[in-house]
Amino acid sequence: MYNFNGKKYPCCASLTMGLIGGKWKTVILFHLRDKTLRYNELRKEMPSVTERTLSLQLKTLEEDGLVKRKVYTSKPPLKVEYSLTDFGKTLIPVVQAIADWGVFAVEQKGAIIAVK
Repeated sequence: MYNFNGKKYPCCASLTMGLIGGKWKTVILFHLRDKTLRYNELRKEMPSVTERTLSLQLKTLEEDGLVKRKVYTSKPPLKVEYSLTDFGKTLIPVVQAIADWGVFAVEQKGAIIAVK
């Protein structure tokens, strides 16, 4: 049994999927892998995610220590940036492997759809 942030997981794979699983967490981590982004920049990268879902997923990733949220309050308007923590950066190879497999799967079994 694995214990992380007060939650129990039956195995290490379950723990990993608990942190990055779901439809949007891995996508968020993928877009933050080499850069810091503001909330609206993340929304542009993921146009089909709702604002509520993005906010909740970012909050969860922050609570799990994978994403850091930096708020600049020196002058209006309020500026908020998101980036990976050092702990979050350890997931870059995992996220990149997932993305690479997605490309492989499309090449083997699917079709590439160009989106404007």
